[in-house]
Amino acid sequence: MRALARLVARADGRGGTVLVELHGETPLLLRQTPTDGGVATVHLVGGAAGPLAGDDLRLEIEVGPGAAVRVHTVAASIALPGRPGAVSRMVVRAVVHAGATLHWLPEQLVAAAGCAHLAESRVELAAGAGLRWRDELVCGRYAESPGGAVVHTHVDYAGRPLLRQSMAVGPHAPGWAGPAVLGGAPATGSLLVVDGSRPVEPAAVDGTVARLPLAGGPATLWTATAPDAHTLRAHLSG
Repeated sequence: MRALARLVARADGRGGTVLVELHGETPLLLRQTPTDGGVATVHLVGGAAGPLAGDDLRLEIEVGPGAAVRVHTVAASIALPGRPGAVSRMVVRAVVHAGATLHWLPEQLVAAAGCAHLAESRVELAAGAGLRWRDELVCGRYAESPGGAVVHTHVDYAGRPLLRQSMAVGPHAPGWAGPAVLGGAPATGSLLVVDGSRPVEPAAVDGTVARLPLAGGPATLWTATAPDAHTLRAHLSG
Protein backbone atom coordinates (compact mmCIF):
# COMPACT_ATOMS: atom_id res chain seq x y z
CA MET A 1 0.00 0.00 0.00
CA ARG A 2 1.22 3.49 -0.85
CA ALA A 3 -0.14 6.62 0.78
CA LEU A 4 0.73 10.30 1.00
CA ALA A 5 -0.58 12.81 3.53
CA ARG A 6 0.16 16.53 3.66
CA LEU A 7 -0.41 19.22 6.28
CA VAL A 8 0.27 22.94 5.66
CA ALA A 9 -0.31 25.55 8.37
CA ARG A 10 -0.22 29.35 8.21
CA ALA A 11 -0.56 32.10 10.80
CA ASP A 12 -4.02 33.69 10.63
CA GLY A 13 -2.84 37.21 11.57
CA ARG A 14 -4.83 37.16 14.84
CA GLY A 15 -2.47 35.09 16.96
CA GLY A 16 -3.80 31.76 15.78
CA THR A 17 -3.10 29.18 13.09
CA VAL A 18 -5.15 28.03 10.13
CA LEU A 19 -4.66 24.78 8.25
CA VAL A 20 -4.64 25.70 4.56
CA GLU A 21 -4.03 22.13 3.43
CA LEU A 22 -5.01 18.90 5.16
CA HIS A 23 -4.97 15.89 2.90
CA GLY A 24 -4.57 12.20 3.59
CA GLU A 25 -4.90 8.78 2.00
CA THR A 26 -5.69 5.51 3.72
CA PRO A 27 -4.10 4.60 6.10
CA LEU A 28 -2.75 8.14 6.71
CA LEU A 29 -5.91 10.06 7.53
CA LEU A 30 -5.51 13.54 9.06
CA ARG A 31 -8.25 14.99 11.27
CA GLN A 32 -8.26 18.46 12.77
CA THR A 33 -9.32 18.52 16.43
CA PRO A 34 -10.09 21.49 18.72
CA THR A 35 -7.37 24.13 18.88
CA ASP A 36 -5.39 24.24 22.11
CA GLY A 37 -4.24 27.70 23.16
CA GLY A 38 -3.96 28.99 19.59
CA VAL A 39 -2.06 25.90 18.46
CA ALA A 40 -3.74 24.03 15.60
CA THR A 41 -4.12 20.37 16.61
CA VAL A 42 -4.22 17.44 14.20
CA HIS A 43 -4.61 13.72 14.87
CA LEU A 44 -3.31 11.08 12.51
CA VAL A 45 -5.87 8.29 12.27
CA GLY A 46 -4.81 4.87 11.01
CA GLY A 47 -7.32 3.85 8.36
CA ALA A 48 -5.95 0.30 8.16
CA ALA A 49 -3.82 -2.12 10.15
CA GLY A 50 -0.09 -1.85 10.01
CA PRO A 51 2.16 -0.68 8.58
CA LEU A 52 2.63 -4.04 6.84
CA ALA A 53 5.87 -5.03 5.15
CA GLY A 54 5.64 -3.59 1.64
CA ASP A 55 3.75 -0.44 2.68
CA ASP A 56 5.25 2.92 1.66
CA LEU A 57 3.75 5.74 3.75
CA ARG A 58 4.77 9.41 3.56
CA LEU A 59 3.71 12.46 5.54
CA GLU A 60 4.69 16.03 4.62
CA ILE A 61 4.33 18.90 7.10
CA GLU A 62 4.94 22.61 6.53
CA VAL A 63 4.47 25.18 9.29
CA GLY A 64 4.56 28.73 7.99
CA PRO A 65 6.09 31.76 9.77
CA GLY A 66 4.39 32.46 13.09
CA ALA A 67 2.15 29.38 12.95
CA ALA A 68 2.01 26.60 15.55
CA VAL A 69 0.87 23.00 15.06
CA ARG A 70 0.57 19.99 17.33
CA VAL A 71 0.37 16.52 15.73
CA HIS A 72 -0.75 13.41 17.63
CA THR A 73 -1.75 9.90 16.63
CA VAL A 74 -4.86 8.26 18.05
CA ALA A 75 -3.12 4.96 18.83
CA ALA A 76 0.21 3.20 18.72
CA SER A 77 1.54 2.20 15.30
CA ILE A 78 2.19 -1.55 15.09
CA ALA A 79 4.67 -2.59 12.42
CA LEU A 80 3.58 -6.03 11.16
CA PRO A 81 5.07 -8.65 8.83
CA GLY A 82 3.84 -8.78 5.25
CA ARG A 83 5.26 -9.99 1.96
CA PRO A 84 8.43 -12.07 2.46
CA GLY A 85 11.51 -9.94 1.95
CA ALA A 86 9.54 -6.68 1.88
CA VAL A 87 10.10 -3.68 4.14
CA SER A 88 7.51 -1.21 5.38
CA ARG A 89 8.43 2.48 5.39
CA MET A 90 7.06 5.52 7.17
CA VAL A 91 8.74 8.75 6.08
CA VAL A 92 7.95 12.10 7.72
CA ARG A 93 9.35 15.31 6.24
CA ALA A 94 8.73 18.59 8.03
CA VAL A 95 9.66 22.19 7.29
CA VAL A 96 9.24 24.74 10.09
CA HIS A 97 9.72 28.39 9.20
CA ALA A 98 11.02 31.26 11.33
CA GLY A 99 8.84 32.02 14.34
CA ALA A 100 6.83 28.82 13.83
CA THR A 101 6.55 25.83 16.15
CA LEU A 102 5.86 22.15 15.51
CA HIS A 103 4.95 19.67 18.25
CA TRP A 104 5.30 16.10 16.91
CA LEU A 105 3.94 13.89 19.68
CA PRO A 106 2.73 10.55 18.28
CA GLU A 107 2.03 7.37 20.20
CA GLN A 108 4.60 4.59 20.23
CA LEU A 109 5.88 2.52 17.33
CA VAL A 110 5.65 -1.18 18.23
CA ALA A 111 7.99 -3.52 16.33
CA ALA A 112 5.92 -6.74 16.24
CA ALA A 113 7.60 -10.11 15.72
CA GLY A 114 8.53 -10.71 12.09
CA CYS A 115 8.25 -7.10 10.96
CA ALA A 116 10.80 -5.27 8.80
CA HIS A 117 10.21 -1.56 9.22
CA LEU A 118 12.02 1.70 8.49
CA ALA A 119 10.88 4.94 10.12
CA GLU A 120 12.63 8.02 8.76
CA SER A 121 12.13 11.62 9.86
CA ARG A 122 13.75 14.66 8.25
CA VAL A 123 13.09 18.07 9.77
CA GLU A 124 14.27 21.45 8.48
CA LEU A 125 14.08 24.28 11.02
CA ALA A 126 14.66 27.91 10.11
CA ALA A 127 16.53 30.10 12.58
CA GLY A 128 14.06 31.04 15.30
CA ALA A 129 11.79 28.05 14.74
CA GLY A 130 10.65 25.86 17.64
CA LEU A 131 10.25 22.10 17.85
CA ARG A 132 9.17 19.34 20.21
CA TRP A 133 9.84 16.00 18.50
CA ARG A 134 9.21 12.72 20.30
CA ASP A 135 10.07 9.24 19.05
CA GLU A 136 9.19 6.12 21.08
CA LEU A 137 9.90 2.51 20.13
CA VAL A 138 8.57 -0.60 21.88
CA CYS A 139 10.42 -3.81 21.07
CA GLY A 140 7.66 -6.32 20.41
CA ARG A 141 4.18 -6.84 21.77
CA TYR A 142 3.65 -8.48 25.14
CA ALA A 143 5.97 -11.49 25.68
CA GLU A 144 7.32 -11.55 22.11
CA SER A 145 10.68 -10.77 20.56
CA PRO A 146 10.67 -7.81 18.19
CA GLY A 147 10.99 -7.89 14.46
CA GLY A 148 13.42 -5.63 12.68
CA ALA A 149 12.92 -1.87 13.06
CA VAL A 150 15.20 1.04 12.22
CA VAL A 151 14.42 4.61 13.28
CA HIS A 152 16.37 7.46 11.64
CA THR A 153 15.95 11.08 12.78
CA HIS A 154 17.67 13.93 10.93
CA VAL A 155 17.13 17.53 12.05
CA ASP A 156 18.74 20.65 10.59
CA TYR A 157 18.62 24.11 12.20
CA ALA A 158 19.30 27.27 10.17
CA GLY A 159 20.74 25.17 7.38
CA ARG A 160 23.20 23.28 9.60
CA PRO A 161 23.01 19.76 11.09
CA LEU A 162 21.48 19.70 14.57
CA LEU A 163 20.74 16.00 15.15
CA ARG A 164 21.60 12.75 13.38
CA GLN A 165 20.26 9.80 15.33
CA SER A 166 19.54 6.16 14.48
CA MET A 167 18.25 3.18 16.43
CA ALA A 168 18.01 -0.39 15.14
CA VAL A 169 16.48 -3.36 16.96
CA GLY A 170 15.63 -6.93 16.06
CA PRO A 171 17.34 -10.00 14.68
CA HIS A 172 19.47 -8.10 12.14
CA ALA A 173 20.81 -5.53 14.63
CA PRO A 174 23.63 -7.22 16.56
CA GLY A 175 23.93 -6.18 20.20
CA TRP A 176 20.79 -4.03 20.27
CA ALA A 177 19.61 -5.55 23.57
CA GLY A 178 23.08 -5.57 25.16
CA PRO A 179 24.48 -3.22 27.80
CA ALA A 180 25.91 -0.80 25.22
CA VAL A 181 22.47 -0.11 23.70
CA LEU A 182 19.21 -0.93 25.50
CA GLY A 183 20.52 -3.08 28.33
CA GLY A 184 17.57 -5.43 28.00
CA ALA A 185 14.94 -2.68 28.19
CA PRO A 186 11.97 -3.27 25.85
CA ALA A 187 11.14 0.42 25.36
CA THR A 188 13.30 3.34 24.28
CA GLY A 189 12.78 6.83 22.96
CA SER A 190 13.89 10.42 22.71
CA LEU A 191 12.50 13.94 22.99
CA LEU A 192 14.13 16.82 21.13
CA VAL A 193 13.22 20.33 22.26
CA VAL A 194 14.31 23.34 20.20
CA ASP A 195 13.33 26.55 21.98
CA GLY A 196 15.35 29.77 21.97
CA SER A 197 13.46 31.12 24.99
CA ARG A 198 14.31 28.15 27.18
CA PRO A 199 17.51 28.29 29.26
CA VAL A 200 20.16 25.77 28.31
CA GLU A 201 20.44 22.98 30.87
CA PRO A 202 23.69 21.10 31.47
CA ALA A 203 24.16 17.49 30.47
CA ALA A 204 22.90 15.03 33.08
CA VAL A 205 22.11 11.36 33.60
CA ASP A 206 19.45 10.13 36.02
CA GLY A 207 19.04 6.36 35.98
CA THR A 208 18.03 5.43 32.43
CA VAL A 209 17.29 9.02 31.36
CA ALA A 210 19.94 11.27 29.82
CA ARG A 211 19.77 14.99 29.00
CA LEU A 212 22.15 16.43 26.42
CA PRO A 213 22.33 20.03 25.17
CA LEU A 214 23.11 20.11 21.46
CA ALA A 215 25.77 22.30 19.90
CA GLY A 216 23.99 23.17 16.67
CA GLY A 217 21.19 25.33 18.08
CA PRO A 218 19.08 26.21 21.14
CA ALA A 219 18.24 22.53 21.63
CA THR A 220 18.19 19.79 24.24
CA LEU A 221 17.82 16.06 23.63
CA TRP A 222 16.39 13.66 26.21
CA THR A 223 16.88 9.92 25.68
CA ALA A 224 15.52 7.12 27.82
CA THR A 225 14.97 3.40 28.17
CA ALA A 226 12.19 1.85 30.22
CA PRO A 227 10.53 -1.45 31.14
CA ASP A 228 7.25 -0.44 29.47
CA ALA A 229 5.60 2.21 27.31
CA HIS A 230 3.89 3.94 30.25
CA THR A 231 7.18 4.49 32.11
CA LEU A 232 8.88 5.63 28.92
CA ARG A 233 6.22 8.29 28.34
CA ALA A 234 6.70 9.57 31.88
CA HIS A 235 10.44 9.93 31.18
CA LEU A 236 9.82 11.88 27.94
CA SER A 237 7.03 14.20 29.00
CA GLY A 238 9.30 17.10 30.01
